[in-house]
Amino acid sequence: MSSSTLLSRLPRRPDGGRPPTDDPTDRRTGAAGLAAALAAVSDRWLPLVDYRSTSRWTHLLPTGDAASLLDPDLHDDLAGAQVWLLSWLPSQGTPLHDHAASAGAFAVVRGTLTERVVAAGSGGIRESANGLTGGRVRHFGPHYVHQVTNLGADPAVSVHVYTPGLRAMNTYRIEAGALVRTGTERAGVDW
Repeated sequence: MSSSTLLSRLPRRPDGGRPPTDDPTDRRTGAAGLAAALAAVSDRWLPLVDYRSTSRWTHLLPTGDAASLLDPDLHDDLAGAQVWLLSWLPSQGTPLHDHAASAGAFAVVRGTLTERVVAAGSGGIRESANGLTGGRVRHFGPHYVHQVTNLGADPAVSVHVYTPGLRAMNTYRIEAGALVRTGTERAGVDW
């Protein structure tokens, strides 16, 4: 049975919405759609953004605050999701990492970010890099390994949506043609 058939069988709430589920495949709007919708209303949340010269600035946007920015039809789709706002000064970036069991998406709102994607397969390591300008959205599944950096001369801002909410990030390096995990950062412990 398809997820759209399952959704049509869920009981409707009195306000017409369906009850949220914890299964991300039951979402009508995925993380990429939510990131794009939040990017489209960035004028409403950009005043929250700050910049730090010593490290990237990050802000976990409470679900209720994210919902207040979006069309009510998207509110149920935020259930179980997590929204982060990030700023990137020139040369700031992430290490090579994944988001453990979380899938997600990010939208570039201002500036340009470069995403380096690394995949390990039977043929060895494959790498690609793409410049992502304002308006671009990148979506990814669990265990997607990438590095995001502001290689430009101007500050950048992005919005990130994770489903389920981000609980851990694994960091990596490439060594002798293999992807080697170097550590794990845990929500509530390391950030």
